Amino acid sequence: MRKNFITQLEELNIKLLKMGAMVQEIIDVSVKALAKQDIELARKVYEMDDEIDKIELEIEMDCMNLIALQQPMARDLRVIATVLKIITDLERMGDHAVNIAKVTLEIGDEPLVKPLIDIPKMAKLAQNMVRKSLNSFMKLDVMLAEEVAHDDEDVDLLYEYIYTELIDMMIDNPNIVKQATKLLFIGRYLERIADHATNIGERVIYIVTGENIEIN
Repeated sequence: MRKNFITQLEELNIKLLKMGAMVQEIIDVSVKALAKQDIELARKVYEMDDEIDKIELEIEMDCMNLIALQQPMARDLRVIATVLKIITDLERMGDHAVNIAKVTLEIGDEPLVKPLIDIPKMAKLAQNMVRKSLNSFMKLDVMLAEEVAHDDEDVDLLYEYIYTELIDMMIDNPNIVKQATKLLFIGRYLERIADHATNIGERVIYIVTGENIEIN
């Protein structure tokens, strides 16, 4: 029974990593679509999100079956419970990428009010946070999980910079308010993606220590 449980848990982890890779990709594609003002690429994000939703359901069913058939106890149960929470965070990241694509479609071919420099930086940081948080889960590495929180601080600083810059631009030129507001929303979506990655790090600490700790 134990050997069978471990095998199924390994298969579950593989699916989780696949979902994480899909999330990293959808973040990348959504911001590239914005930067290139590529309408077709933005529409592709919606299809990618559908695939993320499908694998989330698969993983959820796998977790339910493990609980029902294997009746895990203590730490094993915490691992499965954590997987269920992680896939919720990953699914929400995909939703935020869809929100970015939606803004891209709204902007269309309208000239951007500023060169996109910091938004792609935020996206790369967020992608790395997703990767690092999932690695911390696979290795049950508390130190790596805590690193994700430090990365989140960098994302927050970039968001604050973008926010201040765009507000100043809107004050100087009220004609750009509509688009600049949309870009502010994109910065916020990326900031939320980073928060969800931080949540995953907190879940890892929960597995290892059994305590719910908010990492800063």
